[in-house]
Amino acid sequence: MNPFQNPQKLMKQFQQAQEKMQREIEALEVEGSAGGGMVKVTMDGSKNIKRLVIDPEVVSKDEVEMLQDLITAAFGDCARKVDEAVQEKLAGMTGGMKIPGLF
Repeated sequence: MNPFQNPQKLMKQFQQAQEKMQREIEALEVEGSAGGGMVKVTMDGSKNIKRLVIDPEVVSKDEVEMLQDLITAAFGDCARKVDEAVQEKLAGMTGGMKIPGLF
């Protein structure tokens, strides 16, 4: 039977696949870093922060600006990696097709 002959069944399958993909994305954990690993950030697939690790050697009242820059860079690195991981998962689901509005 052609799956396009039953559009309701096709939509239900698509919705189930989309929900599964959303759960997988939310379960992702991605780490970004800066300063050679002196600052590390871990986010989930929705870019919620899970962990922030700062090497004690980079903590100095005289180096606050540098620490702020490292934290900002680590967050940026992690957010970029989350975007890449999500795109990889979506490409697997859609066979590489770009579907507007999907996530």
